[in-house]
Amino acid sequence: MKIERPTTGGGRKLYIETYGCQMNVGDSEIIVSIMQNEGYIFTKKIEEADIILVNTCSIRDNAEQRIWGRLKEFQRYKRAKRSLIVGIVGCMAERLKEQLLEREPIVDIVAGPDSYRDMPRLVDAVSAGSKGINVALSQEETYGDIRPVRFDTNGVSAFVSIMRGCINMCAYCVVPYTRGIERSRNPETILRELHDIYEAGYREVTLLGQNVNSYRWKNEEGEVVVDFPRLMEMAAGVAPDLRVRFATSHPKDLSDRLIEVMASHHNICKAIHLPAQSGSTRMLQIMNRKYTREWYLGRIAAIRAAMPDCAITTDLIAGFCTETLEDHADTLSLMREVGYESAFMFKFSMRPGTYAYRHMTDDVSEEEKTRRLTEIINLQNELSIASNRRDIGKTFEVLIEGTSKRSTEQLCGRTSQNKMVVFPAAEGLGAGKYATVRITDCSSATLFGELV
Repeated sequence: MKIERPTTGGGRKLYIETYGCQMNVGDSEIIVSIMQNEGYIFTKKIEEADIILVNTCSIRDNAEQRIWGRLKEFQRYKRAKRSLIVGIVGCMAERLKEQLLEREPIVDIVAGPDSYRDMPRLVDAVSAGSKGINVALSQEETYGDIRPVRFDTNGVSAFVSIMRGCINMCAYCVVPYTRGIERSRNPETILRELHDIYEAGYREVTLLGQNVNSYRWKNEEGEVVVDFPRLMEMAAGVAPDLRVRFATSHPKDLSDRLIEVMASHHNICKAIHLPAQSGSTRMLQIMNRKYTREWYLGRIAAIRAAMPDCAITTDLIAGFCTETLEDHADTLSLMREVGYESAFMFKFSMRPGTYAYRHMTDDVSEEEKTRRLTEIINLQNELSIASNRRDIGKTFEVLIEGTSKRSTEQLCGRTSQNKMVVFPAAEGLGAGKYATVRITDCSSATLFGELV
Protein backbone atom coordinates (compact mmCIF):
# COMPACT_ATOMS: atom_id res chain seq x y z
CA MET A 1 0.00 0.00 0.00
CA LYS A 2 1.38 3.38 -0.98
CA ILE A 3 1.92 5.79 1.90
CA GLU A 4 -0.05 8.99 1.43
CA ARG A 5 2.07 12.13 1.36
CA PRO A 6 1.16 15.82 1.12
CA THR A 7 0.23 16.74 -2.45
CA THR A 8 -0.15 19.89 -4.46
CA GLY A 9 -2.78 20.92 -6.97
CA GLY A 10 -6.05 22.78 -7.33
CA GLY A 11 -8.69 23.35 -4.69
CA ARG A 12 -8.59 25.13 -1.35
CA LYS A 13 -5.23 24.92 0.34
CA LEU A 14 -4.73 23.78 3.91
CA TYR A 15 -1.82 24.84 6.12
CA ILE A 16 -1.30 23.30 9.56
CA GLU A 17 1.04 24.12 12.42
CA THR A 18 1.67 21.56 15.17
CA TYR A 19 2.71 22.25 18.75
CA GLY A 20 3.39 19.86 21.61
CA CYS A 21 3.93 16.13 21.72
CA GLN A 22 4.45 13.43 19.12
CA MET A 23 0.79 12.51 19.50
CA ASN A 24 -0.09 15.92 18.08
CA VAL A 25 2.20 15.31 15.10
CA GLY A 26 0.30 12.09 14.43
CA ASP A 27 -3.03 13.87 14.82
CA SER A 28 -2.01 16.54 12.30
CA GLU A 29 -1.16 13.78 9.82
CA ILE A 30 -4.65 12.34 10.36
CA ILE A 31 -6.31 15.74 9.85
CA VAL A 32 -4.52 16.29 6.54
CA SER A 33 -5.47 12.80 5.38
CA ILE A 34 -9.14 13.47 6.16
CA MET A 35 -9.06 16.84 4.41
CA GLN A 36 -7.24 15.56 1.32
CA ASN A 37 -9.87 12.86 0.91
CA GLU A 38 -12.38 15.73 0.66
CA GLY A 39 -10.36 17.51 -2.03
CA TYR A 40 -8.34 19.94 0.07
CA ILE A 41 -4.69 20.46 -0.79
CA PHE A 42 -1.91 20.55 1.79
CA THR A 43 0.60 23.41 1.56
CA LYS A 44 3.72 24.22 3.56
CA LYS A 45 3.43 27.92 2.64
CA ILE A 46 1.17 29.80 5.01
CA GLU A 47 0.76 32.72 2.62
CA GLU A 48 -0.92 30.34 0.13
CA ALA A 49 -3.41 28.98 2.64
CA ASP A 50 -7.17 29.22 2.41
CA ILE A 51 -7.42 27.39 5.75
CA ILE A 52 -4.95 27.68 8.65
CA LEU A 53 -5.21 25.08 11.40
CA VAL A 54 -3.15 25.16 14.60
CA ASN A 55 -2.88 21.85 16.45
CA THR A 56 -2.35 22.85 20.06
CA CYS A 57 -0.96 21.66 23.38
CA SER A 58 -2.23 22.47 26.89
CA ILE A 59 0.33 20.64 29.02
CA ARG A 60 2.01 23.87 30.16
CA ASP A 61 0.94 27.49 30.21
CA ASN A 62 3.79 28.67 27.99
CA ALA A 63 2.56 26.31 25.25
CA GLU A 64 -0.81 28.05 25.27
CA GLN A 65 0.74 31.51 25.41
CA ARG A 66 2.63 30.73 22.20
CA ILE A 67 -0.69 30.00 20.50
CA TRP A 68 -2.29 33.26 21.67
CA GLY A 69 0.72 35.10 20.26
CA ARG A 70 0.52 33.18 17.02
CA LEU A 71 -3.13 34.13 16.57
CA LYS A 72 -2.12 37.81 16.70
CA GLU A 73 0.32 37.15 13.87
CA PHE A 74 -2.39 35.50 11.76
CA GLN A 75 -4.35 38.73 11.62
CA ARG A 76 -2.23 40.04 8.77
CA TYR A 77 -3.07 36.98 6.68
CA LYS A 78 -6.74 37.50 7.47
CA ARG A 79 -6.52 41.13 6.33
CA ALA A 80 -4.85 40.05 3.09
CA LYS A 81 -7.44 37.31 2.40
CA ARG A 82 -10.80 37.96 4.03
CA SER A 83 -12.05 34.48 3.12
CA LEU A 84 -9.22 32.89 5.12
CA ILE A 85 -10.45 30.36 7.71
CA VAL A 86 -8.50 29.98 10.97
CA GLY A 87 -9.03 27.00 13.24
CA ILE A 88 -7.68 25.92 16.62
CA VAL A 89 -7.70 22.15 17.08
CA GLY A 90 -6.43 19.73 19.71
CA CYS A 91 -6.04 20.00 23.47
CA MET A 92 -6.21 23.79 23.80
CA ALA A 93 -9.39 23.80 21.71
CA GLU A 94 -10.89 21.23 24.08
CA ARG A 95 -9.88 23.15 27.19
CA LEU A 96 -10.57 26.77 26.14
CA LYS A 97 -13.35 26.52 23.57
CA GLU A 98 -15.39 29.48 24.85
CA GLN A 99 -12.39 31.72 25.46
CA LEU A 100 -11.01 31.08 21.99
CA LEU A 101 -14.24 32.17 20.33
CA GLU A 102 -14.88 35.13 22.62
CA ARG A 103 -11.34 36.48 22.93
CA GLU A 104 -10.18 36.01 19.34
CA PRO A 105 -12.68 36.91 16.60
CA ILE A 106 -10.10 35.62 14.11
CA VAL A 107 -10.84 32.04 15.22
CA ASP A 108 -13.47 30.39 13.00
CA ILE A 109 -13.11 26.72 13.99
CA VAL A 110 -12.64 25.06 17.38
CA ALA A 111 -12.23 21.28 17.20
CA GLY A 112 -11.21 18.85 19.95
CA PRO A 113 -8.96 15.78 19.49
CA ASP A 114 -11.88 13.42 18.83
CA SER A 115 -13.66 15.51 16.20
CA TYR A 116 -11.24 15.52 13.28
CA ARG A 117 -13.53 13.47 11.07
CA ASP A 118 -15.94 16.39 11.32
CA MET A 119 -13.42 18.91 10.01
CA PRO A 120 -14.78 19.17 6.42
CA ARG A 121 -18.25 19.92 7.80
CA LEU A 122 -16.85 22.53 10.18
CA VAL A 123 -15.11 24.26 7.29
CA ASP A 124 -18.35 24.22 5.28
CA ALA A 125 -20.19 25.75 8.25
CA VAL A 126 -17.71 28.63 8.37
CA SER A 127 -17.98 29.15 4.63
CA ALA A 128 -21.76 29.42 5.11
CA GLY A 129 -21.34 32.16 7.71
CA SER A 130 -21.30 30.24 11.02
CA LYS A 131 -18.62 29.20 13.47
CA GLY A 132 -17.39 25.61 13.29
CA ILE A 133 -17.40 24.01 16.74
CA ASN A 134 -17.06 20.38 17.83
CA VAL A 135 -15.34 19.50 21.09
CA ALA A 136 -17.22 16.30 21.91
CA LEU A 137 -15.01 13.64 23.46
CA SER A 138 -15.42 10.04 22.35
CA GLN A 139 -15.07 6.73 24.15
CA GLU A 140 -14.39 4.84 20.92
CA GLU A 141 -12.55 7.08 18.42
CA THR A 142 -9.03 5.88 17.56
CA TYR A 143 -8.81 6.93 13.85
CA GLY A 144 -7.55 3.41 13.27
CA ASP A 145 -8.99 3.18 9.74
CA ILE A 146 -7.32 6.39 8.53
CA ARG A 147 -3.96 6.23 6.78
CA PRO A 148 -2.08 9.35 7.91
CA VAL A 149 -0.32 11.70 5.55
CA ARG A 150 3.36 11.59 6.52
CA PHE A 151 4.95 14.94 7.36
CA ASP A 152 8.45 13.63 8.01
CA THR A 153 11.28 14.99 5.90
CA ASN A 154 13.71 12.05 6.02
CA GLY A 155 11.40 9.21 4.97
CA VAL A 156 13.11 7.00 7.56
CA SER A 157 11.18 7.37 10.84
CA ALA A 158 7.41 7.46 11.37
CA PHE A 159 4.98 7.70 14.29
CA VAL A 160 2.01 5.36 14.75
CA SER A 161 -0.61 6.03 17.43
CA ILE A 162 -1.77 2.81 19.09
CA MET A 163 -4.15 4.32 21.65
CA ARG A 164 -5.73 7.56 22.76
CA GLY A 165 -6.67 9.20 26.05
CA CYS A 166 -5.55 8.55 29.61
CA ILE A 167 -7.08 7.41 32.91
CA ASN A 168 -4.12 7.88 35.26
CA MET A 169 -5.32 11.23 36.61
CA CYS A 170 -1.93 12.57 37.72
CA ALA A 171 -2.63 15.62 39.86
CA TYR A 172 -0.77 18.07 37.61
CA CYS A 173 -1.94 16.78 34.23
CA VAL A 174 -4.68 18.11 31.97
CA VAL A 175 -4.55 15.27 29.39
CA PRO A 176 -7.45 13.16 30.75
CA TYR A 177 -9.65 16.26 30.48
CA THR A 178 -8.56 17.21 26.96
CA ARG A 179 -8.11 13.77 25.35
CA GLY A 180 -10.72 11.73 27.15
CA ILE A 181 -10.63 8.20 28.53
CA GLU A 182 -8.11 5.59 27.50
CA ARG A 183 -8.97 3.37 24.52
CA SER A 184 -6.78 1.08 22.44
CA ARG A 185 -6.68 0.71 18.71
CA ASN A 186 -7.38 -2.56 16.89
CA PRO A 187 -4.01 -4.32 16.46
CA GLU A 188 -4.92 -5.37 12.93
CA THR A 189 -5.05 -1.74 11.83
CA ILE A 190 -1.76 -1.04 13.60
CA LEU A 191 0.01 -3.91 11.83
CA ARG A 192 -1.48 -2.89 8.50
CA GLU A 193 -0.07 0.61 8.99
CA LEU A 194 3.33 -0.80 9.96
CA HIS A 195 3.44 -2.92 6.80
CA ASP A 196 2.48 0.15 4.73
CA ILE A 197 5.23 2.14 6.38
CA TYR A 198 7.84 -0.53 5.74
CA GLU A 199 6.84 -1.00 2.11
CA ALA A 200 7.17 2.77 1.63
CA GLY A 201 10.81 2.61 2.71
CA TYR A 202 10.61 3.61 6.35
CA ARG A 203 12.95 1.70 8.65
CA GLU A 204 11.93 2.97 12.08
CA VAL A 205 8.57 3.38 13.78
CA THR A 206 7.59 4.80 17.17
CA LEU A 207 4.39 3.44 18.71
CA LEU A 208 2.64 6.27 20.54
CA GLY A 209 0.26 6.51 23.47
CA GLN A 210 -0.15 8.54 26.64
CA ASN A 211 0.73 5.31 28.46
CA VAL A 212 1.60 2.57 25.99
CA ASN A 213 2.13 0.04 28.77
CA SER A 214 -1.61 -0.04 29.40
CA TYR A 215 -2.49 -0.92 25.79
CA ARG A 216 -5.18 -3.60 25.83
CA TRP A 217 -7.22 -4.95 22.92
CA LYS A 218 -10.23 -6.97 24.03
CA ASN A 219 -12.42 -9.40 22.14
CA GLU A 220 -16.20 -9.25 22.09
CA GLU A 221 -16.34 -11.13 25.39
CA GLY A 222 -14.20 -8.45 27.04
CA GLU A 223 -11.11 -10.64 27.32
CA VAL A 224 -7.69 -9.08 26.68
CA VAL A 225 -6.30 -10.82 23.59
CA VAL A 226 -3.42 -8.45 22.81
CA ASP A 227 -1.53 -6.53 25.50
CA PHE A 228 1.40 -4.20 24.94
CA PRO A 229 4.20 -6.79 25.17
CA ARG A 230 2.34 -8.94 22.64
CA LEU A 231 1.80 -5.94 20.36
CA MET A 232 5.53 -5.20 20.52
CA GLU A 233 6.27 -8.79 19.49
CA MET A 234 3.88 -8.46 16.57
CA ALA A 235 5.43 -5.13 15.52
CA ALA A 236 8.94 -6.57 15.68
CA GLY A 237 7.80 -9.39 13.42
CA VAL A 238 6.81 -7.07 10.56
CA ALA A 239 10.40 -7.02 9.25
CA PRO A 240 13.79 -7.73 10.88
CA ASP A 241 15.22 -4.42 9.66
CA LEU A 242 12.29 -2.30 10.88
CA ARG A 243 13.27 -0.71 14.18
CA VAL A 244 10.49 -0.38 16.74
CA ARG A 245 10.38 2.25 19.50
CA PHE A 246 7.61 3.36 21.84
CA ALA A 247 6.58 6.32 23.99
CA THR A 248 5.56 6.95 26.66
CA SER A 249 5.82 4.39 29.47
CA HIS A 250 4.26 4.81 32.88
CA PRO A 251 6.53 3.28 35.56
CA LYS A 252 3.64 1.66 37.42
CA ASP A 253 2.76 -0.44 34.36
CA LEU A 254 6.24 -1.35 33.07
CA SER A 255 6.06 -5.15 33.22
CA ASP A 256 8.78 -7.78 33.37
CA ARG A 257 7.20 -9.32 30.28
CA LEU A 258 7.75 -6.11 28.27
CA ILE A 259 11.38 -6.03 29.37
CA GLU A 260 11.78 -9.67 28.28
CA VAL A 261 10.27 -8.92 24.86
CA MET A 262 12.55 -5.93 24.37
CA ALA A 263 15.64 -7.92 25.32
CA SER A 264 14.78 -10.81 23.00
CA HIS A 265 14.28 -8.82 19.77
CA HIS A 266 17.21 -7.16 18.06
CA ASN A 267 15.01 -4.67 16.21
CA ILE A 268 13.21 -3.41 19.32
CA CYS A 269 15.27 -0.39 20.28
CA LYS A 270 17.09 -0.47 23.58
CA ALA A 271 15.69 2.81 24.86
CA ILE A 272 12.92 3.48 27.37
CA HIS A 273 11.43 6.85 28.21
CA LEU A 274 10.33 6.38 31.82
CA PRO A 275 9.01 9.63 33.34
CA ALA A 276 9.88 9.86 37.03
CA GLN A 277 8.59 13.43 37.58
CA SER A 278 10.14 13.42 41.09
CA GLY A 279 12.61 11.41 43.13
CA SER A 280 10.63 11.88 46.32
CA THR A 281 8.07 9.26 47.33
CA ARG A 282 6.15 11.93 49.21
CA MET A 283 5.88 14.04 46.06
CA LEU A 284 4.95 11.04 43.93
CA GLN A 285 2.06 10.31 46.27
CA ILE A 286 0.86 13.91 46.11
CA MET A 287 1.16 13.80 42.32
CA ASN A 288 -0.95 10.59 42.28
CA ARG A 289 1.73 8.75 40.31
CA LYS A 290 0.82 5.41 41.97
CA TYR A 291 4.41 4.23 42.57
CA THR A 292 7.21 4.96 45.00
CA ARG A 293 10.85 5.90 44.52
CA GLU A 294 11.73 2.33 45.49
CA TRP A 295 9.35 0.86 42.89
CA TYR A 296 10.81 3.11 40.24
CA LEU A 297 14.38 2.11 41.07
CA GLY A 298 13.28 -1.52 41.03
CA ARG A 299 12.07 -1.08 37.45
CA ILE A 300 15.40 0.53 36.55
CA ALA A 301 17.24 -2.44 38.07
CA ALA A 302 15.10 -4.88 36.07
CA ILE A 303 15.83 -3.00 32.84
CA ARG A 304 19.58 -2.90 33.54
CA ALA A 305 19.67 -6.62 34.39
CA ALA A 306 18.01 -7.64 31.14
CA MET A 307 19.49 -4.92 28.88
CA PRO A 308 22.70 -3.39 30.28
CA ASP A 309 23.00 -1.24 27.15
CA CYS A 310 19.48 0.22 27.39
CA ALA A 311 19.24 4.01 27.43
CA ILE A 312 16.82 5.47 29.96
CA THR A 313 15.36 8.96 29.64
CA THR A 314 12.81 10.74 31.78
CA ASP A 315 10.57 13.72 32.56
CA LEU A 316 11.15 15.83 35.68
CA ILE A 317 9.05 18.57 37.30
CA ALA A 318 10.61 21.25 39.49
CA GLY A 319 8.56 22.99 42.16
CA PHE A 320 5.32 21.01 42.33
CA CYS A 321 2.95 21.95 45.17
CA THR A 322 4.53 21.65 48.65
CA GLU A 323 7.88 20.48 47.24
CA THR A 324 10.58 21.05 49.85
CA LEU A 325 14.34 21.32 49.50
CA GLU A 326 14.54 17.71 50.72
CA ASP A 327 12.13 16.58 48.00
CA HIS A 328 14.19 18.44 45.42
CA ALA A 329 17.35 16.81 46.76
CA ASP A 330 15.66 13.42 46.32
CA THR A 331 15.11 14.23 42.64
CA LEU A 332 18.77 15.13 42.19
CA SER A 333 19.87 11.93 43.92
CA LEU A 334 17.51 9.86 41.76
CA MET A 335 19.04 11.41 38.66
CA ARG A 336 22.53 10.47 39.85
CA GLU A 337 21.50 6.94 40.79
CA VAL A 338 19.80 6.23 37.45
CA GLY A 339 22.24 8.19 35.27
CA TYR A 340 19.74 9.31 32.65
CA GLU A 341 20.90 9.75 29.08
CA SER A 342 18.63 12.77 28.70
CA ALA A 343 15.55 14.34 30.24
CA PHE A 344 12.66 16.70 29.58
CA MET A 345 12.75 19.14 32.49
CA PHE A 346 10.12 21.72 33.41
CA LYS A 347 8.98 24.11 36.09
CA PHE A 348 5.58 23.18 37.47
CA SER A 349 2.78 25.02 35.68
CA MET A 350 -0.63 24.96 37.35
CA ARG A 351 -3.23 23.91 34.78
CA PRO A 352 -6.90 24.87 35.29
CA GLY A 353 -9.19 21.90 35.67
CA THR A 354 -6.61 19.52 37.11
CA TYR A 355 -6.81 17.98 40.58
CA ALA A 356 -3.93 20.22 41.69
CA TYR A 357 -5.80 23.30 40.50
CA ARG A 358 -8.93 22.32 42.42
CA HIS A 359 -7.33 21.07 45.62
CA MET A 360 -3.75 22.31 45.99
CA THR A 361 -1.79 25.55 46.34
CA ASP A 362 1.01 26.50 43.98
CA ASP A 363 3.22 27.47 46.91
CA VAL A 364 6.75 27.31 45.47
CA SER A 365 7.82 30.72 44.17
CA GLU A 366 8.74 31.21 40.53
CA GLU A 367 12.25 32.23 41.57
CA GLU A 368 12.69 29.04 43.58
CA LYS A 369 11.22 26.90 40.78
CA THR A 370 13.74 28.45 38.39
CA ARG A 371 16.61 27.84 40.77
CA ARG A 372 15.66 24.19 41.25
CA LEU A 373 15.10 23.68 37.54
CA THR A 374 18.53 25.16 36.82
CA GLU A 375 20.10 22.65 39.21
CA ILE A 376 18.26 19.81 37.49
CA ILE A 377 19.32 20.99 34.04
CA ASN A 378 22.94 21.45 35.06
CA LEU A 379 23.07 17.98 36.59
CA GLN A 380 21.45 16.41 33.53
CA ASN A 381 24.03 18.08 31.29
CA GLU A 382 26.73 16.39 33.37
CA LEU A 383 24.96 13.03 33.15
CA SER A 384 24.45 13.33 29.40
CA ILE A 385 28.10 14.05 28.65
CA ALA A 386 29.16 11.27 31.03
CA SER A 387 26.85 8.83 29.23
CA ASN A 388 28.21 9.84 25.84
CA ARG A 389 31.81 9.56 27.03
CA ARG A 390 31.15 5.98 28.12
CA ASP A 391 30.24 5.22 24.50
CA ILE A 392 33.66 6.25 23.16
CA GLY A 393 35.36 3.15 21.80
CA LYS A 394 32.09 1.22 21.45
CA THR A 395 30.58 0.13 18.14
CA PHE A 396 26.92 0.72 17.25
CA GLU A 397 24.53 -0.06 14.43
CA VAL A 398 23.34 3.34 13.20
CA LEU A 399 20.21 3.92 11.13
CA ILE A 400 21.11 6.75 8.77
CA GLU A 401 18.66 9.66 8.59
CA GLY A 402 20.56 11.79 6.06
CA THR A 403 23.47 14.15 5.72
CA SER A 404 24.72 16.17 8.66
CA LYS A 405 23.45 19.74 8.99
CA ARG A 406 27.01 21.00 9.12
CA SER A 407 28.54 19.16 6.18
CA THR A 408 27.35 17.16 3.18
CA GLU A 409 30.49 15.07 3.60
CA GLN A 410 29.10 13.64 6.82
CA LEU A 411 26.11 11.45 7.53
CA CYS A 412 24.00 11.35 10.67
CA GLY A 413 21.74 8.77 12.23
CA ARG A 414 20.67 7.19 15.49
CA THR A 415 21.72 4.23 17.53
CA SER A 416 19.26 1.80 19.04
CA GLN A 417 19.64 3.90 22.19
CA ASN A 418 18.32 6.92 20.24
CA LYS A 419 21.63 8.80 20.34
CA MET A 420 22.57 10.91 17.34
CA VAL A 421 25.83 9.90 15.62
CA VAL A 422 27.75 11.90 13.02
CA PHE A 423 30.30 10.09 10.83
CA PRO A 424 31.99 10.41 7.40
CA ALA A 425 29.88 9.73 4.32
CA ALA A 426 30.70 6.77 2.13
CA GLU A 427 29.57 5.47 -1.24
CA GLY A 428 26.42 3.38 -1.05
CA LEU A 429 25.27 4.80 2.25
CA GLY A 430 22.29 7.11 2.66
CA ALA A 431 18.98 7.66 4.42
CA GLY A 432 17.33 4.40 5.46
CA LYS A 433 20.54 2.37 5.36
CA TYR A 434 22.30 0.87 8.35
CA ALA A 435 25.97 1.48 9.12
CA THR A 436 28.32 0.08 11.74
CA VAL A 437 30.10 2.95 13.46
CA ARG A 438 32.82 3.08 16.11
CA ILE A 439 32.52 6.09 18.43
CA THR A 440 35.64 8.25 18.63
CA ASP A 441 34.43 11.45 20.31
CA CYS A 442 31.34 13.16 21.64
CA SER A 443 29.64 16.33 22.81
CA SER A 444 26.83 16.46 25.37
CA ALA A 445 24.26 15.94 22.60
CA THR A 446 26.05 14.06 19.81
CA LEU A 447 28.36 11.12 19.23
CA PHE A 448 31.06 11.27 16.55
CA GLY A 449 32.46 8.17 14.92
CA GLU A 450 34.08 6.34 12.04
CA LEU A 451 32.78 3.58 9.82
CA VAL A 452 33.86 0.06 10.70
